[in-house]
Amino acid sequence: MTSKIEKINTYNESSLHNTLKLLYAQKYNGKTEISADGHIYDILCGDGQVIEIQTKNLSKLASKLSDAIEKGHKVRLVYPLVYRTRIILTDSQGKVVSNRLSPKKGNIYDIFREITGLVNLLLNPAFTLEVVTINMIEHRVRTDDNVQTKNKSRRYRRNWLKVNKRLDEILETRTFKKARDYTALLPEGLPQEFCAKDIAKTEPALSRYAHLILWVLVRIPVIEQTEVKNKSRYYKIL
Repeated sequence: MTSKIEKINTYNESSLHNTLKLLYAQKYNGKTEISADGHIYDILCGDGQVIEIQTKNLSKLASKLSDAIEKGHKVRLVYPLVYRTRIILTDSQGKVVSNRLSPKKGNIYDIFREITGLVNLLLNPAFTLEVVTINMIEHRVRTDDNVQTKNKSRRYRRNWLKVNKRLDEILETRTFKKARDYTALLPEGLPQEFCAKDIAKTEPALSRYAHLILWVLVRIPVIEQTEVKNKSRYYKIL
């Protein structure tokens, strides 16, 4: 299920996470940063629905979301999938040094890297995954020396630090709740029984995702393995 949402300007000065939190709290008549059930929920709605906004590492929320469902809540996990990023680099005084578009582009198949730890939740009737495709603005500040990030994530030190991510534009939302929502991501034209090579052959752009797609889908499960032939695992849709 998809829906178009117009460009958002109202909250452009907020961080990406806080912007989406405000938007979804307004949309679902919820309150933000609510303590309940031993957790602090991003949004708790009047009807008991829990909404969590997570920009990366979705699997880290698996335990929290499972517990919320066990406590009787319906859960909506909102994941902003970045299509394009505009990178604005400033000096320490706030003067813009550069303003450019990142060459990297995201696509819907990137979610398979994020949901590996959520496969046991994805078809739970109380769970909904909402993928929000966005354009984002990333703000960086130039440093005098090459530095490491606080979480030590850099392989090499660089002379800038990321200080904020802002929502520029919401392009589309896509909701995943039922088996057909996930199997719809398989390319059209696959044989009834298919392997990773068939996915890559049918849709060459998916060649780097093919094995991951199958790994996730068979564990949800929305497909099942039928046989192993010539060292390739074959599957069919359930």
